[in-house]
Amino acid sequence: MSRAEGARGFPLADRAVSKVISTEFSSEDQRDNLGEAKVVMDLAAINEGTTVADIGAGEGYYTVRLAERVGSKGRVLAQDIDGEAMQRLGQRIVRERLDNVSIKVGAPENPRLPDNSFDRIFMVHMYHEVAEPYAFLWHMRPALGPHGQVIVVDADRATDQHGMPPALLFCEFNAVGFRLVEFVRKPELKGYYAQFEANGPRPNAKDIKPCSAAKGKTGTR
Repeated sequence: MSRAEGARGFPLADRAVSKVISTEFSSEDQRDNLGEAKVVMDLAAINEGTTVADIGAGEGYYTVRLAERVGSKGRVLAQDIDGEAMQRLGQRIVRERLDNVSIKVGAPENPRLPDNSFDRIFMVHMYHEVAEPYAFLWHMRPALGPHGQVIVVDADRATDQHGMPPALLFCEFNAVGFRLVEFVRKPELKGYYAQFEANGPRPNAKDIKPCSAAKGKTGTR
């Protein structure tokens, strides 16, 4: 298998990867009726002035709601690997006059975020689509500012069924030097909320120990 240059030297993931089938998870009205974004932003302590990266932003459901929550003193960077989706989101940002939002096209193995820039990094219903998790998380980690945290929202089901077993998620993050600080299940999310922070030095790529897919079958917290 041909691997991107930024992924070489990192372990391969021992799990299936869901294919990206759409940049839209479900309608924004449906998600708002469930109160999804409010629940996630409240759990993540998103306030005025917070800086957030929205990875896998797609059509911008979280981007526009984050922009309103962080206000003029905060910043939101919307990132996705789909250039066309980013173009459409850029048009939406202009149309809705979201002056505190910028956009960036990332790579499957590297989100290409600026270093030391974010209080929170959101990965909502997209982590199961990351084919190179160790390279991706390793490249992402320096983007966190002091006390910065990574927010993952996903479904507790197999990785080839657009979900991520929590035990496997914990293992992959831990392998790249992250520590779980909060984990809750919420019906509004159609799954769970997990919050991580950097823990100790970032490991060298060659020292990362890959997780077995069986981790997803060992039970959850």
